[in-house]
Amino acid sequence: MSTWDTGVGCVASTLADLPKSAERDAAIGLAFCLTGLSRQVWRTYTHPASAADSLEPNTEGWRRQGEREAFAEVVTSLRNPNLPHGDHIVQSYILVEEAAHRVGRALHVLADQALTDRVVAEVEDELAAVEQAERGDLTGRAKQAVLLTRADVSPVQVSAANDLLRQHPLGSTGLLQDVDPTAAAVAAAHWLQAAAEVASEAADCHPTQVVLEADNIEALAVETPTLVLERLDAGETPRGVVTDLIKTAMTAAEGRLADPDALVHQIEEAKQKAQRFGPGDEELLAGLMPRVTPLDPMRPAHDLLEDLLDGIRGSWLLYRECAEYDDDDLEDFTDDEPEDNDEDLDDHIDTAFFEAVRTEATEHQGQLL
Repeated sequence: MSTWDTGVGCVASTLADLPKSAERDAAIGLAFCLTGLSRQVWRTYTHPASAADSLEPNTEGWRRQGEREAFAEVVTSLRNPNLPHGDHIVQSYILVEEAAHRVGRALHVLADQALTDRVVAEVEDELAAVEQAERGDLTGRAKQAVLLTRADVSPVQVSAANDLLRQHPLGSTGLLQDVDPTAAAVAAAHWLQAAAEVASEAADCHPTQVVLEADNIEALAVETPTLVLERLDAGETPRGVVTDLIKTAMTAAEGRLADPDALVHQIEEAKQKAQRFGPGDEELLAGLMPRVTPLDPMRPAHDLLEDLLDGIRGSWLLYRECAEYDDDDLEDFTDDEPEDNDEDLDDHIDTAFFEAVRTEATEHQGQLL
C-alpha cells in the first residue's frame, strides 16, 4: 500500500499485489526503500535550490540543484539499479539517485516484472506530485505538501493565502489545511502588520507594542509576532522575515547553527545582564539565555503561522478594548434590551476593524513579497 497524509487524515491506496513467492523481509525492505525515496524527493521541495545562497559548484545550492535534476534518472535507476559485484557496489552521492537504486535493488530481489511496472508507475505519480506542489498546486496527491515546511515560497500559494485572509482576517480552516504553511505565514505577516497598524491607532501605542499590550487582555504568543513586527517596521519584507526565520529553524533541526557569531554575542549579553541583576542566580541566567530559534524546529512554518495568527487576534482584541465612539454613534445601538445593544456594538466594532485592516493590507499590497 501507498499512503500519505493530507493534514486532515491519511489517504491510502493499493500499490500492487505481491507475488506469492515474495518473502516477508523482502516485501518490508521494498516498502522501506520506497519510503526513503519519497522522503528524498520531497526534500527537494522543502529545500529548493532557490532558497540557497549560491548555485556555484560545490555549494549547498549546487547540491540541491543536483538532487532535483536527478528526478530525470529515477525511473532508469528503478529498472536498472547498481547491483553488487563481489564485495563491491557503486553508490551515488546524489541522495535521490541512490534512493532510487535501493528501490531497484529491492525489486531485483523480488524478481517480478508486474510488480516492478506497478512500482515504477507509483514512483512516477509521486514525482509528479512534487512537481505539482512546486508549481503551487496542492491538490490531489500534492496535498501532502501542506504538512511540510518549505524554505522558499510559491507566489501562487502566497496569493491564495492572501485571498483567504482577506475573507477571514483572523484566519480560517482553509488557511491551515489547504495552503503551503510557509506561504501562508508570509501572507499572515503582511496582515499582522496591517492589523497592528489599525490597533495601534485605537490604542495610541506603537504597532510593535500591540501584541504585548493585547497579552494583558488574553494570553497570547508574544515573542514571535513582536519580533516579526519589529523587523517589518525596520523595512524588511514579509517574505524576507518569514523565510529567514524558517530557514534558521530548519538549520537548527539539522543540528547546525545558522548564525554562530550572533548567538555567541547574545549569550555574552545574557551573562552580563544576569551578572547585573542577579549575580550567581543560575535560574535567572538560564532564563536569559537566547534560543537558537524562536520556532519549533520540528514544524517551523506551522508554528510561525499559528503565532502570527495569534498576533492578528491580539490586534483585534486590543482594538475592541480601545475603540472609542461618540454619543451619536452609540445612539444607533440603544434599545430596550441591553444585551442586544452590547452584541450589536461588538459586531459594529468588529466590522470596523476588519474593514480597516483590509484597507490597510490592500494599500500596502506591494510589500507582500
